[in-house]
Amino acid sequence: MGNRLAGKVAVVTGGASGLGAAQAILFAREGADVMIADLQADQGEAVARTICDVGGRARFARHDVASESSWRLLMDATRKEFGPLSILSNTAGVIHPGAATEESLDGWNKILSVNQTGTFLGMRAALPVMAANGGGSIVNISSLLGLLGFPGMIAYSASKGAIRTMTKAVAMECVASHIRVNTIVPGAMQTPIQANVTAEADAWQRSRIPMGDLGEPDDIAFGALYLASDEAKYVTGAELVIDGGWSVSA
Repeated sequence: MGNRLAGKVAVVTGGASGLGAAQAILFAREGADVMIADLQADQGEAVARTICDVGGRARFARHDVASESSWRLLMDATRKEFGPLSILSNTAGVIHPGAATEESLDGWNKILSVNQTGTFLGMRAALPVMAANGGGSIVNISSLLGLLGFPGMIAYSASKGAIRTMTKAVAMECVASHIRVNTIVPGAMQTPIQANVTAEADAWQRSRIPMGDLGEPDDIAFGALYLASDEAKYVTGAELVIDGGWSVSA
């Protein structure tokens, strides 16, 4: 166990799998008490057990990021279990393909409600708690698709692009409260979502990455650990792109 987050309390949305689970495990390994927030109860409980089995402190809370009331309950549960929140990672997200002329309004609304509105609600819920506790760190997870824009992914690209600009706006709003707000922009990652990609699409992705391979969830987790820790005390409103060089070569 390390101590880079010793004494801190973290909430990780989407913490039951993929990028969120990797962050939850690493945060706990570095000394944070971690609330794993997700709709996938069995998987979320399993991640919490994994952390506790090696001496960490973690709990699972069933949580809908698109619900105001769920955020209130999550903040209350976190405070009662561990104390005031000091780190929030907004990682939960959904994705499906859809071109501008094909995407339905329901599909558009579903993606924006989770990815964009969920991130907004998370920041809004966390900010007063962190301000009352003297500060904190918020890490929002965007996407390469929100940086470059991809054809056939209008809703997802829009939602992830919005996260980048929302982050900058909120970072400037809460400087005086000693709350830092930053974005991570992942490229193609080895996550459960990637398992649904066709062999042709997988090969195309790899061909676009100068480093030649997809990233791993821990690549994002270590970036989030830095931004969540006091080592990043002079970093706010920033974007940390972790994509194997894809965006540079595009």
